[in-house]
Formats: sequence, C-alpha cells, structure tokens
Amino acid sequence: MTSMTALDTLVPGPLSLAGHRLGTPQQAGALTMVPVAGPAFPGFAPPRTGLKLTRVAGYGQVELANRADSGVAIVPLHIGYIQDRAQNHALCRSAFLAAGQTVRFDDACCVQQSQGGYLSERDQWFFVLPLELRARALDLRGVAGYSKLWDDIAALNARHGLPRRGHLEQILSRKRAVLTQFQSRLEPQPGQLGALFFVSGRFAGLEIAPDPRYFAEMWTALVCFAYGVAAWHAEPAPPGPGAPYDGVQHGADQRQSDQHGAAGLAGLRAALDRDRSARLTEIGGWLADLPTGPVELREEERYLDLRLSTVTGAHLAGQIVTDGDRTVYASLFAR
Repeated sequence: MTSMTALDTLVPGPLSLAGHRLGTPQQAGALTMVPVAGPAFPGFAPPRTGLKLTRVAGYGQVELANRADSGVAIVPLHIGYIQDRAQNHALCRSAFLAAGQTVRFDDACCVQQSQGGYLSERDQWFFVLPLELRARALDLRGVAGYSKLWDDIAALNARHGLPRRGHLEQILSRKRAVLTQFQSRLEPQPGQLGALFFVSGRFAGLEIAPDPRYFAEMWTALVCFAYGVAAWHAEPAPPGPGAPYDGVQHGADQRQSDQHGAAGLAGLRAALDRDRSARLTEIGGWLADLPTGPVELREEERYLDLRLSTVTGAHLAGQIVTDGDRTVYASLFAR
C-alpha cells in the first residue's frame, strides 16, 4: 500500500526518508506502533552504552559524556535521567558529542521539585519526556531555569489523578509497572530502526535512529515513557465484572484469535490475515489524514557533514539530524 510505504510526507522540505518502509502494525490498548526499517548509518555511539550522565553540576545543569571509543553520539531529544539521591533532570534539546567528549547542558530542566542529592551512577536509568511535555520542553531549549517545566509537570500529574506537583517521578517511577506493560506487548522487529506511534488512532510521533542497535537501546524509553504515558491516559475503561483486565488491552490479533480459535488452524490464519489487512488499511487512512502545513527548519548545530535542525510547525515539532538530504535521526511528535 503506497500510503503505508511512503514516509516522505512526514519530514519537511527536501529532507528524505527514501528507502525507509513500514512494517506490520502492533497494538496494545490505545497505543499502536508501526515498525520502520531502512538504511542503517553505522558508527554512531548508542545512547545507553555510549552516553553517560557524569555530573549534576547544579540545578538545571548536567554533564553528559560520550564514553564510546569511537563514533559521534547523537544525544536523544528530551532524554532524562533518574538517579537515586540526585535531582532528576531532562534535556530540552539534542546535541552531538564526539568520542571522549563531555558537554555541560545549562538549559536542562529539573523534573523533581524537591528531594535532591548527589549523583549515584549505579542507580541511573534514562527516559524520554512524555509526549504531553515535549512541545513545551522544545520551546524552552536555550532557556536557563531549572524549574521551567514544573507547572507543566504538575498539570500532567493532575490530569492523571495524581497530586499536582512538579514531580515527574510520580508517573515515571510509581507507575512504571503499568507503563512497562507496553514494552512487553509491543516487540521491536529484527532490523527495526524506527517507529510510527499512534495514540487512539491519532498520530503521536515518528522516531528514526541511525541503526537498529541505537533504536533497541531507545526502545524502553520511547514505548513506555515518551508515548506510553499518553496511551495509558487514553486507555478505555476496564471491562465489566467477570472479564479480567490487566491495565493494557491485547491487540487485534489476540481478539481475532479468541473469536476464531475453534475454526481450526487454517481458519485462524485466514482470520489473522484478514485482520492484519484491515489494520493496514485503517492505519493507511490515519497516515492520509495526518495534519499538514508549513514547518520551519532551523539549523542548530554541525558536526562534520551532520546537521542538527529543529522542526516547528502548527501540527509537528521535534529535531532531526541529516547528512546531506538523508535523514540519519529524527524525533518528531504531534503538537
């Protein structure tokens, strides 16, 4: 299906996603993930094994290091870190780090309104800011002020029925068991280096990594936190008495399996094929209905032939890394 294989309409102007293609959609409750495969660009330091948060220099000031022996690191857009006995922070922007380089980000945002302390590396793990906070965080790049996202975090907590405080760990840590169900229900495919995410049938984001290893190390942060939080909030009410519910609904394949299990293996396979075809058609319609309009592309940083640019528009925002007209990395989300 043309609408399921052409992605160029999702990136602005002359930038190209030629060669990238969409795979079979997967669904877990309100969250739909469509795998993206395509040409890999090896030689980039992956985010978990290559990058390290080395120091919280002060409120709103964090240092990241590229610990890889070789390869430039593309700092994932809106990456944040949770550490025991330290103030939790997230970045408002992406960046390049050469092998062995350490960079201090003075425009980071604190995502924990109190209970600070010292960095403890052994308890460190990273996330990506939830979709609901990403447009605001991007607007605040380059703006100093550690508390600049607290009001937005407090409003997000309130929408989820949590205390209205600037503590993102109320969602990320205390609801982690619920959010990680998305990780177990949606599985990255061999060779996958990106994904389209939809929440309740609406475009939520497009994530493209340089290669499958980079994407694999981003998987949990994206599916559980960047998009899982919005999907969790959009989950339908649990079924009535007598119907078990575990917080995340099974996908369409499971529903069809339940309905056609007695029809024999051939009948079940035919039913699943019909269901997948219908899902492809449905998601093709979602793609065709994506809001469009002019976007601004602003170059922020260069590293050799690589260009880091910010994308802003009425319907879309994020950052993208290109090499010539080829898209190497993209993190674009709906506004």
